[in-house]
Amino acid sequence: MPNLAEQYSLSEQQYLAGEPNSPIKHEYIDGGVYAMAGASANHNLITGNIFGELRNHLKGQPCRPFTSDMKVKIGSRYFYPDVLVDCADYAGDDQFTETPTLIVEVLSKSTRRMDETTKRSSYSQIDSLQEYLLIEQDIVDVELVRRRNGWRSEHFFMGDQFTLESVGLTLSVAEIYDRVKNADVTEWLLQQAAQAEADAPASMTAATHTAATDQPS
Repeated sequence: MPNLAEQYSLSEQQYLAGEPNSPIKHEYIDGGVYAMAGASANHNLITGNIFGELRNHLKGQPCRPFTSDMKVKIGSRYFYPDVLVDCADYAGDDQFTETPTLIVEVLSKSTRRMDETTKRSSYSQIDSLQEYLLIEQDIVDVELVRRRNGWRSEHFFMGDQFTLESVGLTLSVAEIYDRVKNADVTEWLLQQAAQAEADAPASMTAATHTAATDQPS
């Protein structure tokens, strides 16, 4: 994600020439070059969970998922989405794409404003883009915006499922937050454990009753 404290200016040509050799990734926005900040454990887990589901689902299909090393070009802007899916043909040495079908960003306090404003506005200008998925890491909140809905927001929470229509993949929110540590996930896991414990005596009673009725008279 961009670190706005580390900004400097380059031409687009200078940026593209220097970025492959830079030890730090940078996004390029209207002539400004922004260093990417490091990501938290939760951020990496969510990104890995999403990418893993997409990779398994799209195996053998024309559409391909990419992680945050693949840039998206919109005009003279270049961004590194956390995850993207592209269904167009590509060369093995491509450094960016202009034709993503799906883009995923994992939000944090430092990146939320950029992801929800500058990036959302820029991404909506991509003709090929069908869906933009924004995932909070500090709370449980999955926001999905679709082109066919005029980029209106839909929100999903623990216990919900939704379908990424652009790739035909149905996901549960629980799958996205698997092994993530935040207060919402912890509360949901405790509720699930309590429900399982409450259901156990009823299941045992039913099993005992069935066994008793099956005994020969």
